[in-house]
Amino acid sequence: MDAFISSFTGVAIAEIGDKTQLLSLFLAARFRARGAIVAGILVATLLNHAASAWFGAWVAQFIPAGWHAWLLGGSFIAVALWLLIPDKDDSEENAMLKYGAFAASTVLFFLAEIGDKTQIATVILAATYDATTLVIIGTTLGMLAANVPVVYFGKYILEVVPLDWARRVACGVFMLLGVLTIAKGMAWI
Repeated sequence: MDAFISSFTGVAIAEIGDKTQLLSLFLAARFRARGAIVAGILVATLLNHAASAWFGAWVAQFIPAGWHAWLLGGSFIAVALWLLIPDKDDSEENAMLKYGAFAASTVLFFLAEIGDKTQIATVILAATYDATTLVIIGTTLGMLAANVPVVYFGKYILEVVPLDWARRVACGVFMLLGVLTIAKGMAWI
């Protein structure tokens, strides 16, 4: 269950203020078919995170014993620092939009996740835990937990919660997770 909880929590928090949340907001403003947008996010995330997790599981065989806590804790700290850099909305008019909400959401989300912090986190989580399926399920549900509310309520959320404040809180949470993970690996906890 650690793999699922870490994967879900890590991705849900890392997504705060991420470019995919901005993309969700853009798609929701562009299309009325909210269900199709969510389905596109689901399909894109499953494909992207499954490939990432399988790659991470393959890489795990080359990681020396005892390094996993350092790798995961260090990645949490790196994501914490990465969260302080605001993402830009790169979702200007795109040729994919003419194919409708589902196709546009699937392709644009898949492309937005390539090289993103949540994709890298998925690789590291899968390399750390011997539970690839739970990592895929956790990261996918974490992505949905962060983006579905934006699809349905993004306009209202932005009025209540400043993005900069949300990013700073997420940074603090990731720093704490990183330190606790390293400490647990060193048997301090």
